Order: sequence, then structure tokens, then C-alpha cells
Amino acid sequence: MIRPMALTGDQVDLFEASMPRLKAIAYRLLGSASDAEDAVQDTFLRWQSADADRVEVPEAWLTKVLTNLCLNQLTSARARRETYVGQWLPEPLLAGDPMLGPADTVEQRESVSYAVLALMERLSPNERVAYVLREAFAYPHGRIAEILDTTESASQQLYHRAKKHIADGRTRTEIDEAAARRIVEEFLTAATSGRTEPLVRLLTADAVAIGDGGGKVPARAKPFEGAAAVATFMRSLFTPNQAARRLLGGTAEVHVSYANGLPALVITVDGRVIGVMCLEITADGIAAFRNQANPDKLDRATRQWAATDHGEPTLRIH
Repeated sequence: MIRPMALTGDQVDLFEASMPRLKAIAYRLLGSASDAEDAVQDTFLRWQSADADRVEVPEAWLTKVLTNLCLNQLTSARARRETYVGQWLPEPLLAGDPMLGPADTVEQRESVSYAVLALMERLSPNERVAYVLREAFAYPHGRIAEILDTTESASQQLYHRAKKHIADGRTRTEIDEAAARRIVEEFLTAATSGRTEPLVRLLTADAVAIGDGGGKVPARAKPFEGAAAVATFMRSLFTPNQAARRLLGGTAEVHVSYANGLPALVITVDGRVIGVMCLEITADGIAAFRNQANPDKLDRATRQWAATDHGEPTLRIH
């Protein structure tokens, strides 16, 4: 049995200084804030059990341990998601959440977007590691190779394969915040008009709407596909009716916000977040809606929402 060693104050401080980066890496790898927290805690336990004085480069050591823990989780997560009820979407992080990590470049912002996190589910675990560490944290391939116990050329191949898969699956959505908010507000106006035509005009022809209820709240097992189908669904979602009132359990407040670096609608009832809908906006219109409604994945969002000033709602659904 490995007994935890007493860490010095400097060693504890070093780990705490590394925590924001470790959490941001783990979240991108796992798509779950709660799983990321667990992985970082397990990394600390291993740091506590190691002979820290013999670790030459603590940052590299911690990253390698964390990554190996995440790789193990990714392998088991694939098996769990085969039995997941309905569509699986990541746990959303609201604007200002420190777990979002660095956001100085377009690549860093996009690496944590709902669109890219969903696409990363198609990558192998090693491809996902290479992509995250290179794209979001600018790790050199030599260091990524050491973390993955492979060669530098193999790391480059993993990264380029991953980047191609991501690029093939989406288009860039970098738009300024004012324009994004205007488009989202236009969407809400159209969605509450009771007509599908204004909505269709805001969507791309191949728009999709995906919902994750996790078997806890009603959500369609397959995505809505095509502008007409998505527009019809959105009109019904934002038009008050008796079934919606029963489902909501009270007056729902809809706020225009940001989550995972994308424009989003945060839907609350009595201060509790019951849905975070991320919108993927392109030059041609709104291409995707990804709505997280699984209550198991909204606890962190609810806590953050309660701790921030979010102003008056844009819409109330009675």
C-alpha cells in the first residue's frame, strides 16, 4: 500500500498554482466538469504519494498523470455512453467559469465550444489528447509525445488527424459579441411569433437541434434536421402551452448569455438552471442548437448562475 507523503508548503502551492490549467485540460478531454474535478483530485493524491523532491519538472509530471487518468476515463466513458439514454452532450460551462481555461486565441476559444467538444467524441482518446494539448495549450509535440509515450512524429500525426476530423465536421463561428446577441434576440422574437417562416429565414438549410435529457427530462432521441423541422420544433418549444407549463413546473426565464464561448440561452425556473442552449452561428445563419437539459449536468451552471449578476430575462414563459 502506498502511503501519502507529507508535502511541503511549496509543493502544495505548486499544485494549487497548476490546478486551473489541469482542470481546463481535464474538462476539454472529458466534457464533464464533475469528472474533471475528480481527475484533478486523483492527480493530487498521486502527487501526495510521489517523492515530489525527485520530480524534475513538476508541471510535466502532473500533466502526464492527469492525462493518463483522463485516458482511462475516456475508455470507460465510451462504454457508458453506448447505454446513455438519448443524445449525449457535454456539461456546459457558463461565461466566466475558470474551467474554460485560456481564451486568448480563436483556437483556444473554439477548443472548448460545444460544437468542438461534441466533435471530439469521434476522436480516439490519443487523438483527443494531442488535439487539446496542442490546440488549446500550445504544447510542443515533443512534450505531447512524452505524455503519450510515443514519438514526436506520431504525436504530429495524431494532432493532424484530429484537426482534420474537427475541420471536416464544422465551420468556424467566430463572430463579435454584439452581432451574436442581436442574432439570438432575433431568434427569440421569431420563435415566439407563432410562425415558422421567420425562424426558417434565420437558419441554415441543414440546421440541426440536439437535446440531452439523459433520461431525466423529455428529449428527442434523434436530432431534428433541416431548417423546417428545426423551426417547427423551436416554435413549439418557445410558445407557451399546457404541456410546457407542466414540464417547466413554473415560470421559465430565458436569458441571452454565453456558454462554452458561444452565444447561449440560459433557461431558469425559480433560480435553478433547467436548460443551457448553445447556438452555433455562421455567416449563413444559425447552424445548430445544442440544448443541455439533463439536471445531472446543470448543478455547476446553477451554482454559477446564482453567484453572478445576469440582469432581467429577455423572455418569460408562463
